[in-house]
Amino acid sequence: MNDIPVVVVGASGYTGAELLRLLVAHPRVHVVSVHAKTRAGEPLSTVFPQFGGQLDLTLEPLDPSSIARRARVAFLAMPHGEAGPTAAILHELGMTVIDLSADFRLRSPEEHAAWYGGGNHDPQQHLRSVAVYGLPERYRDKLKDARLIAAPGCYPTASILAIAPLLEAGLVSAQDIVIDAKSGVSGAGRSPALPYHFPEAGEGVRAYKIAGSHRHVPEIEQELTVAAGHPVRVMFTPHLVPMSRGILACVYAKPTDPSRPARVYRDALVARYSAEPLVTVLPEGQLPDTAFVRGSNRVHVTAAYDSRAERVIALSAIDNLVKGAAGQAVQAMNCALGLPETMGLVGGALFP
Repeated sequence: MNDIPVVVVGASGYTGAELLRLLVAHPRVHVVSVHAKTRAGEPLSTVFPQFGGQLDLTLEPLDPSSIARRARVAFLAMPHGEAGPTAAILHELGMTVIDLSADFRLRSPEEHAAWYGGGNHDPQQHLRSVAVYGLPERYRDKLKDARLIAAPGCYPTASILAIAPLLEAGLVSAQDIVIDAKSGVSGAGRSPALPYHFPEAGEGVRAYKIAGSHRHVPEIEQELTVAAGHPVRVMFTPHLVPMSRGILACVYAKPTDPSRPARVYRDALVARYSAEPLVTVLPEGQLPDTAFVRGSNRVHVTAAYDSRAERVIALSAIDNLVKGAAGQAVQAMNCALGLPETMGLVGGALFP
């Protein structure tokens, strides 16, 4: 079988490095070039020494025409606002584009403008109906042969996979959903602001972007609305915790019928995910822990019922750089190209 030529644009950040880690081990792809605006001209092994002896490549400036001549698939690990125009060009040139920014995640141009700027001008508006939301567990059929894929955000991935099956089954109310999520500092990127440096973050836990101000709110609500079949509103509070990787999402919801047996909520996850190769519903009594998904593309989920408070809690743990970004992008690529979905993603978690 022939190798599939791929490129990574934005290869000097954490997500770019994670993409390369996964792609270099993928049995069907070949990384033909890497691109980064700020580090162009430097050997990849200088920017990321872990690739010495594996990828003898030099970071190149962005040249869409050159990329399209050399590769079939482009992964864009670029900032919001910069990825969209590049994706549009590469898509027009016939490539399969997997965009890890938020430029195509929101289907509504108005919502995108409200949360990511741009006013009334949305130069990629014509592609919003073409882009497929790249969460294979929910859009596997639509991903087949897709040529523009919007890779989900990390917090939305963890939150959606935890609670969506319960909304689909009508077990919980679409109103008064509270999401409490914790993330490692790598989610802030490789050039973070002061609060994310180790001396600032290493000995504390803090909430940030509270009271509906985080940009992942509309993405979560968009996808949970699809799951519920009617509008969903959530209260989402993210927290920064002093670890490099991982997200733990705790989602609280009201049961639609408090008299149901407590087991039905976990049972609904079992039923929904029984055929999913990368989602594990944990045994009863075992709870998700980021330590056991670190470095993997796996998702650990469970659900329980607090009869005293009459609240359901659904929990999930992911690695924010893998299932929350690079691994999910590779999984979506596999779906789009007709490859086995788990190809290149079957490795276990890194523990300890």
